[in-house]
Amino acid sequence: MDIGTFRKHGHEFVDWIADYLRDIESFPVLSLAKPGDTRGRLPGVPPEAAEPVDRIFADFKDVVLPGITHWQHPGWHAYFPANNSPASILAEMLTAGLGAQCMVWQTSPAAAELEDLTLDWLRQLLGLPPGFVGTIQDTASTATLCALVSARERASDFGVNEEGFGRPLVVYASREAHSSVEKGAKVAGFGRRNVRFIETDENFALVPAALEEAVARDEAAGLQPACVVATLGTTSSTAVDPLRAVGETAARHGLWLHVDAAYAGTAALCPENRWFLDGVELADSFVFNPHKWMLTNFDCSAYFVKDPGTLIRSFEIHPEYLKTGVDPCVKNYRDWGIQLGRRFRALKLWFVIRSYGAEGLRAMVREHQRLARLFKGWVEAEPDFELLAPVPFGLVCFRWNDGRRAEDELDAFNKSLLERINSSGRFYLTHTALRGKFALRMVVGQRTTEERHVRAAWEAVASAARELGRP
Repeated sequence: MDIGTFRKHGHEFVDWIADYLRDIESFPVLSLAKPGDTRGRLPGVPPEAAEPVDRIFADFKDVVLPGITHWQHPGWHAYFPANNSPASILAEMLTAGLGAQCMVWQTSPAAAELEDLTLDWLRQLLGLPPGFVGTIQDTASTATLCALVSARERASDFGVNEEGFGRPLVVYASREAHSSVEKGAKVAGFGRRNVRFIETDENFALVPAALEEAVARDEAAGLQPACVVATLGTTSSTAVDPLRAVGETAARHGLWLHVDAAYAGTAALCPENRWFLDGVELADSFVFNPHKWMLTNFDCSAYFVKDPGTLIRSFEIHPEYLKTGVDPCVKNYRDWGIQLGRRFRALKLWFVIRSYGAEGLRAMVREHQRLARLFKGWVEAEPDFELLAPVPFGLVCFRWNDGRRAEDELDAFNKSLLERINSSGRFYLTHTALRGKFALRMVVGQRTTEERHVRAAWEAVASAARELGRP
């Protein structure tokens, strides 16, 4: 493809993206494709001859697009948001155009220094202590794995018994913690049997006394407590673990404290939301995802550590072919995580922060929280619906319950209700289980979601419930 052809199609693609962002509400949120639909419409063997971009783009629109679930739709109320924004999209275009490999400072000095600067901007915006230093990981799952590996390395420094053998290391997290904790513990070598899932209270938050008891029990059994993960905004219900109490237990017993705020961390942009960060100065590491609620294209996970030295010792490598003359005085981010090769992720985050400013980002968070509280109020005002969890951020967990049916009947009814809502194509909600109860999850956090969309979603929920409840 010559430059002229590239320019022509580049303009065409930008126009298509702009139209897509403008008209996205006309698409069904959840793809209506059935298994095999996309692959069945495409050749099973690769082309021998080059094909024109016009033909490829036509297949994208006719074959690929129908199989896409539209995460940027204003009716997106599923899982958590994975927002993009015009500023972030433009930055991603520049990143793709540059094609830079940012593994060490010398391979792209500006990429390393912009990441350093932008993560410190982010630290300030969240109100994290000055001692924290940040880097960008691809996802919170990777960041949690980095924390677990760091905890393992630090624990191995003093976790040797009298015979000179290391004691088994143990990881702690609440029963509501993200699945990446268990997966990370398996990958990092702790083993599934050395993960302790601590009971939660009526608000689905970790019980500090239960954590203390579990740690003491393991110490008495000759095991080495190594890491505890506190979650601020759990996946099922956005429950908030009591960070200060967890941190005090970690400090008493020498555990690495990792804080998982993958979704809810964005809320800390607003000073009035920082109550859930009380005790964060006790943490060893902290992660949140700008690629969820902060308008930055996936993937971009901000990982902060109090002691970069432990992180670097856990991951640094020194092959001759990677050494440069400036290594002693720069940050080589290849040593700050699992990946050697790294994309220029900081560029899109820098664009977003500058394009919206702190005021614009805070306004978005506050509006989404207002809309979630509005939806919560409608649920509470309707006798046949009930809330199943507190609503500290932008998620409402609820279900239909007329008070006359057994739990298995309620579960079946609410599953049917969810299917009815999602089949309309206007909205997409997901579910979870809270204390064994089937719960609908209504997330408000998509960039283009307005009050009219949230109101329409509630009206659709209430209407579908009335229809299903008729004898």
